Amino acid sequence: MSFKSTVQRHQTMVEGLGSLEPQIEALVENIRKCLASGNKVLFFGNGGSASDAQHLAAEFVVRYYKQRQPLAAIALTTDTSIITAHGNDYSFDTIFDRQIQALAKKGDIAIGLSTSGNSGNVINGLNTAKQADCITVAFTGEHGGKLLETADHCICVPSDETARVQEGHIIIGHYICEALDESLS
Repeated sequence: MSFKSTVQRHQTMVEGLGSLEPQIEALVENIRKCLASGNKVLFFGNGGSASDAQHLAAEFVVRYYKQRQPLAAIALTTDTSIITAHGNDYSFDTIFDRQIQALAKKGDIAIGLSTSGNSGNVINGLNTAKQADCITVAFTGEHGGKLLETADHCICVPSDETARVQEGHIIIGHYICEALDESLS
């Protein structure tokens, strides 16, 4: 494997993102309406996707590109005491459920990130968010996995390579932030 081949695989994935434009624009509009209604966006995932959830929540709350009011967003992956207590007392498969039960309300948007689309705790979290009348969104890899059937909306990055999928998630997330910056300034 060479650097050039990695760049080529990245480029192929990026070129494939264009086909997701209608889904992404619809998500931007849903998020805009959600925030305008006084609701919030909940982000969550595992491993690198947990970091991506934190990254995107920070872009919403602090700022992305332009100076603007903070946007209501929470990464459910940041409170180690809640995550480890729940994992110890209950199950790792439900680490996001309790937080969603405590924090989510009707009209919020829950975005679960899973490169495979098969992360049990992300699936469970989105199911719990549905019970709270949240709009559920999954960011996955090419095939969507079980999240394709679970989420109200599934944005499948056109790759089955974990690193490329994560790169796609961040490109999409950054575009959402940029679009919100433009519409809210």
